[in-house]
This record gives sequence, C-alpha cells and structure tokens, in this order.
Amino acid sequence: MEKALLLFLVLFPLLASAWVYPLRRRSREYRNRLIQIVPLVELAAALLLLLWPEASLELPGVCGFGLRFQAGSLHGLLALVSAFLWAGTGLNCPSYFASADGCNRFYFFWLLTLGALMGVFLAADLFTLFVFFEMMSFTSYVWVAQNETEEALRAGQTYLAVAVIGGMALLAGLILLKHLLGTLVFDAMADAVASLPPEKMSALYAAGGCALAGFGAKAGMFPLHIWLPKAHPVAPAPASALLSGILTKSGIFGVLILSRYLFWADLPWNTVVLALGVVTMVLGAVLALFSIDLKRTLACSSMSQIGFILVGVAMQGFLTGENALAAWGTVLHMLNHSLIKLVLFVSAGVVYLGTHSLNLNDIRGWGRNKPVLKVLFFIGAASIAGVPGFSGYVSKTLLHESIVEYVHVLEHAGMSTGWFTAVEWLFLFSGGLTAAYMTKLFVAIFLSNRAIGQRLPVRGYLAPGTLVALSAGAALLLFLGLTPGMTMEPLAQWAAQFLRADAGHSVHYFTAVNLQGALISLGIGAAVYLLVVRGLLMRQEPEGVVYLDRWPRRLDLENLVYRPVLSVLTFVGALCARVAASVGDWLVLLGEKILFTKAPGIFVPKHDENFGTYGRKPRHFLTEETFSFDLMLAGGGLIVLLLYLLL
Repeated sequence: MEKALLLFLVLFPLLASAWVYPLRRRSREYRNRLIQIVPLVELAAALLLLLWPEASLELPGVCGFGLRFQAGSLHGLLALVSAFLWAGTGLNCPSYFASADGCNRFYFFWLLTLGALMGVFLAADLFTLFVFFEMMSFTSYVWVAQNETEEALRAGQTYLAVAVIGGMALLAGLILLKHLLGTLVFDAMADAVASLPPEKMSALYAAGGCALAGFGAKAGMFPLHIWLPKAHPVAPAPASALLSGILTKSGIFGVLILSRYLFWADLPWNTVVLALGVVTMVLGAVLALFSIDLKRTLACSSMSQIGFILVGVAMQGFLTGENALAAWGTVLHMLNHSLIKLVLFVSAGVVYLGTHSLNLNDIRGWGRNKPVLKVLFFIGAASIAGVPGFSGYVSKTLLHESIVEYVHVLEHAGMSTGWFTAVEWLFLFSGGLTAAYMTKLFVAIFLSNRAIGQRLPVRGYLAPGTLVALSAGAALLLFLGLTPGMTMEPLAQWAAQFLRADAGHSVHYFTAVNLQGALISLGIGAAVYLLVVRGLLMRQEPEGVVYLDRWPRRLDLENLVYRPVLSVLTFVGALCARVAASVGDWLVLLGEKILFTKAPGIFVPKHDENFGTYGRKPRHFLTEETFSFDLMLAGGGLIVLLLYLLL
C-alpha cells in the first residue's frame, strides 16, 4: 500500500494532465472540476502517506540508474505543502482565467509540474531528484510565458536560460559526485564523504559548487536570482503563488541535501552559503523596497526570504551538534513562506482582476472599501514581516536565536564574533526592510485615496473559490502563529529528522528576550518607511500620492552582465564551430590541389545534372551547411540519448 501511494503521488497528476483537453471539449466546467479535484486527491494521498513514515520505493533500471523514493520527515512535509498550495490555487484558477485564452495549455503543464515536484520532494537520491527537477523546470516555463506578451516571452527566455544553465551545472556536479562517492543515495553519501581521501576534497568542492549553482538558480539565490523579478509580474497570479511559494523550495531542498549530507560542519562550505544567503536576504529586501509593481515587490520579497532560509541552512553547519534552533527555523520558514505567498499572490491576482494593473499608482486605494481582502492581505503581510502572533514571527525568531547562539559559542571559545554580529544586524535590518515594503503595499492598496481614472469596483470581486483559498491560508498563518509550542515545534521536530538535527528544547517565544529581536526589526521598518519610503520614494501631487521608481535601470544584473556575457560566449562558440567545420573543407581543397596538380578541370552540370551546359566546377565552402548539419546530428543524438535513458 505504501509503495503504491508513493508512486501514485508522482504519477497521478502526470496521467491526469492528459484529460485536460478532452474534458474542455466536453465542457469548461468539467475541466475546471478536474484541476480542482486532482490536487485535493493528492492532498488526501499525502496525508494518508503519513501512516507509513518509513515507506520507500525503488524502481530499478528506470532512466538507466533506477529511481528511488522515500516518505516521512521533510519529504512528507513538503509533499503536503505542495498539495495544499496546488489545491488553493486550483480553487482560484477558474475565476482568474474566466476570460483568458490558452487555459488548457496552462492547466496541462500545471498538473505536469505538480507530478514532477512530488518526484523532487519524495526523491531518495540525487539522480531521482535531478530527473524530476529538470522536468519541473521545463514544464513550469509555460507558466511564465503563458500570456505571450513581449515581456512574458522575454521573462520566459530568462527563466528557461537560468533553468538550462543551472541544470547543466547540476548534471556536471552529479557526474563528479557519482565518480567520487560511488553513490547518490542521500543516506549513503555522508558515509562515503567520511571515507574520502583528503586529496580528493578539492574535487568534492568542485562537484558541490556545480550542484549549488544548479539548486541555487531554482531557489532564486544571488547571483542567479535574475528570473524572479522578471517572471512574477508577467506570470498569472496562481502561477506566481506556486513559483514563489513552493518551486523555489525545490532548490532549497537540494541545498539542504548538499549541506547536510556532503559538507556537514565544513567551514568553507558553510561560510560560502552564509555569505550568499546574507547577500540574497539584503539585496532582495532592497529591491522590494524600491519596486512600485505589486507582484515584482512580492517576487523580490521571495528572494529576500530565500536568503533568510539560506542563513538558517548555513547556521546548521556552524552549530553542528546543537543545531536544533537553526534546523527548526529553516524548516518552519520554508513552510511559512509557502503559505504567506499563497495568500499574498492570490490577493495580488484579485487586485489585478479589479484594476488590470499592478502599478501602485494605478491600484492605489482600490481596496479601501474591501474589509475582507484587507484583513486577509494584512495577515500575510504581518506574517512575513515577523509581527508577534503570526507564524512568520516564530520561524524568524528561531533563525535569529541560532545566530545569537553561535555568537555565544564564539565568545565562550574566546574567538572573534565580529562577522556573526554583523550577520545578526543584517538579519534584523532585512527584517525591518520587510516590514517597510509590506507597509508600503498595504497603505497604497488599502489606505490611500483612490487613484483617478480607476475602474469602478465590482460587488462580487472575490469568487467563492478564491475566498476559500485565501481564508484557509490566512487561518493557518494565524493558528500556527498563536500556537507555536503546540503546532509548529512538533512539525519542526518531525521535519528536522531529515536534517539529523539534535533534539533541542522548547522555546518560550513571547518572552521579552525573544520579542526584542522582532521589536528591533519592526522599529527599523517604521523608520525606513517614514524616512525612505515617504521621504524619497513618494511625492505628494494635487491628484494624490505618486510612488516613484528610483531604482537605476542600468543596475539590472541581467542586462548589465548576463546577456552581454552570453552574447560574447555565443559569438565565440559559433566562431569556433565555424572554424572547426571549415577545417574539413580546407583539408579537402588542399588534398585536391596536391593530388590533382596537373589534372584538367573537372566539369559538372551548371544547372541540370543530365542536360545542362557544362562549366568549370565552382569552389564551394560548406561551412554554413556543415555547421547546420552538425547541429542537426547533435540534436538527433540528444533525442536518442533521452529515449535511451527513459526507455
């Protein structure tokens, strides 16, 4: 039974996707019911799988190396969260796409991505994870390009480029790991690393670095975050909720595996992850603060929250035997961020349907007379800002306390604490920026005067399905935040078994010591909002407040660095290929000159082989033709290789 459940969770959405088009031909209602029922069935199956926490499944020979799946702990939690988010967005989709084109295509790949993501989170080895990770990357590309506008296609191009480059880096890393360790099974990798000779550690770092680039690209980690701010503003709101809420966690899941099973307590590795996490955390918050696009702000916010999680990943390695707080904070912030972005992005979709804009100057004041949406959005905003009483406060407190705990460890050992004291203050500062940009959004949408020329509000602006999805997510955020000891700690202890965290101890979240960090962040947020947002990023005009976009466009990392570098590499690659392809032509020509030095000219038909007028043979250089033929052969070879691996 348990083996069948594991396979069912992966295959059921993949098989159900084939029914999207036939059911739509019969009725739109039938198709909509399908995309709502499938995630609910998945959620029920994920809950049922909890009865068998040790369940595992191996499919030998599939894709060449075989596929392995494992239930329990973090596997089970992420599968549950995935199914819940799909169920929530499934309730929202019919109303969001009520008048949209291309829905069948979206729903088809929407279900395919659900099956692929289940394969990622239930994987028991890196090869299985890689197979479904790449499948997920390509199926979710359609979400970004769904609207087929110029901006959407360009953002899709960026998303696909990052996915392909990250996938190739990940594949290179896995090949090196397989060669070094002889296994890619999670539980066996730690033992294999322990017996690795010291002279091979440099190769292990190279393999880990390649894999980190692959997983970090999907997570939105700096400097591979460029797809996040571009993809979310153009993707449909249900897709944004999933891209931000759960697909980024697939990358974090990979980073956790690398950090826990390959580089546990490794100082250089954890230092790199911590540095990348801090930069991602601060930069994402700064970008969100300057943005005047609702969904772009939420996208940059996701980047920042990924940075918070990466800080927790690194702190687990630094604290080694006493890492419960870091492990709990990491797992719980993954959970909280998923629920928060379900609420915030679905709310953003409601605002977009009502205004047909995401610019704060156009949507300003739209939610003034909408108390239900105002309360639901506030719960999500307060949670991500770390306000006490909401779930985000609990996970951020645990992450903050893990940094403080390591500072005390260093002090006790008589070592310098300067770097980690700076990390702590950057953590609190980023939390303050989070509070500032969420206050900016809330004030703009729900408290400001209505923008001139705004569309008249519709009475039934919240569809029943959308209201259920938002209410369920917001209720969980409140319930978890008010009962951390009863709900969140047991969840964290269960999920942290995968990370082999220590038992830990119960935390009193609402004592003065633990509230201090949150209050410092909220104080910083209030100061930033009053001094920076209202002083520099807003201007009062006769028709009302105008939000200013002061972020320099020339600082766009994609246009400043990545696209020029890729253009140069493409030119160099094409030049090398053309030179290589021309070598054969030149050798043939040289041989002809040497072997037929005194031979008469060779005559060939000028136009028609059989009846045309004869003339001297022209000199043909087949560079372009040969290069095209080589590319065709390479593509054919890749197709044959994929068929071999799959069959």
